[in-house]
Amino acid sequence: MTEEQITMNQVEALHVALQQSFSPDQNVRDPAEATIKNLKFIPGATQMLLHITEEKQVQYEVRQAAAIQLKNICRECWVERVSFSGLPLPPVDADESGAASKKPPLLLEEDKTAVKKKLVVCLLAEPDKSIRDLMAETVHCIAIHDFPTSWPDLLPLLLHAISQNADPSQALRVHNALLALRKVCKRYEYKSREQRGPLNEIVIQSFPLLLPLAQRLSGPEEHSLEGALMLKQVLKIFWSSTQFYLPSGPNNSDGTANIAPSPALANPETMQPWFDILRAALVKPLPEASEGLEPRNQPTSKEERNAWPWWKVKKWAAQIITRLFSRYGIPNYAEDEVKEFAQHFSQNVAPQFLGPICETLNLRPSGRFCTDRVVHLCLNFVDLAVELAPTYKLLKPHMDFLLYKVCFPAMCLTEEDIEEFENDPHEFVHKQNSPLSDFYDPRMSAITLVTSAVKYRGQGYDAASLGVLDGDFAEVQCHRGGEPQPHREGLRIARVWIVGGGSLGEKEVCRGARRVDGQQRLSRFQ
Repeated sequence: MTEEQITMNQVEALHVALQQSFSPDQNVRDPAEATIKNLKFIPGATQMLLHITEEKQVQYEVRQAAAIQLKNICRECWVERVSFSGLPLPPVDADESGAASKKPPLLLEEDKTAVKKKLVVCLLAEPDKSIRDLMAETVHCIAIHDFPTSWPDLLPLLLHAISQNADPSQALRVHNALLALRKVCKRYEYKSREQRGPLNEIVIQSFPLLLPLAQRLSGPEEHSLEGALMLKQVLKIFWSSTQFYLPSGPNNSDGTANIAPSPALANPETMQPWFDILRAALVKPLPEASEGLEPRNQPTSKEERNAWPWWKVKKWAAQIITRLFSRYGIPNYAEDEVKEFAQHFSQNVAPQFLGPICETLNLRPSGRFCTDRVVHLCLNFVDLAVELAPTYKLLKPHMDFLLYKVCFPAMCLTEEDIEEFENDPHEFVHKQNSPLSDFYDPRMSAITLVTSAVKYRGQGYDAASLGVLDGDFAEVQCHRGGEPQPHREGLRIARVWIVGGGSLGEKEVCRGARRVDGQQRLSRFQ
């Protein structure tokens, strides 16, 4: 059904059905939900949903519901859904036996063309985060099947919007174009070299625009939240383009992907501008709101700080450089084609980041805020640097600070942990044993760093660690006249088990544990 054939009466009827789906009256809600469920069988439904989604005067909840239905229909009805074995999948709304009322038809070509023509235009102008995220996900669902062959104008449209970044009035369109471009890049993030041809072309065409934009947004004069949001999207695009393979050159003349090693591997200096951007993002100071300095208005609650765009920028910068270090920066583990790049990275790039990483890790010991995720990623970077001789030589004078002012405090339980243990012990045990904690918990990365320090740079750290533990227990014993703090002993004893189980030699641990345990027992009778 063409756009001209869709009447406003049909759009209005769909608008009413979406609105009635929120009704508390079941007699009104059930027929509306049945109508919405049947949309996939109605030609032109996707165009009507998109029309409602883009209309700013429509009630917000109705727009959001329309965007959700549009995404679901495009995901289910764009092409026939098949399993990895090639067998057709049951409809999304099938019951437990796999039976559904009837198989949904594929969208008509007229509907597909109309949606692709209008979807990106609507996305670029959408200010609401929830709705634009739904639209961007719809772009991703369509791009999986149609980009680049059946949607050749998608990339030029996005790049044209990004090219207007010098105009402050176009900030929303630029950000939303970056969001859509990231969704397209994510499609190829884990593909093999043979399947990364479209991503290589995206890099060739987009990075000349993204690099100067990121350089400007990471500069010391940029403090706006809009700038942080755009920089975050640029870094996410860079992540999707580089974290598995560095981009290769142009595709072959027959359109197939160029599987030759990336030109950056032979000429590592070409990536230095991107390293400068990552470094600038890491060193950018983020003052408290009470200080009145730029960037202003940092939230005060932990949850809001974790979601604040400037902390997200730091998180992505730390994640990218840590990933590059682990995959390309250690010569002993590098593949033959990466050896030259690994040598350059270990000797020239990694040392550049030790200062910013250590300054970031010094935030908490200095009484300032830093998100758990940023601490976790920075500790992972230091863990890699301990193993590598050129970086460890620079780190060595600061290892006492890193181990005893950063790692050991991170190992201890927090007041929130104690409260959760007392109120919900099952959830506490679940979190402490979650396999996902290795990917976000600073406590786990701190344990890994202490382990690596003893494993690779060994003698001296084990005895020093036990010396710190002795001091911890002495601190516990000093709490005689004040309020009892039974959990402090548990926090300090945890260090013995952490260090003993993962880092120190068995005999040394036994001697140290017996010594501190004996001191602990004697103190109770004094």
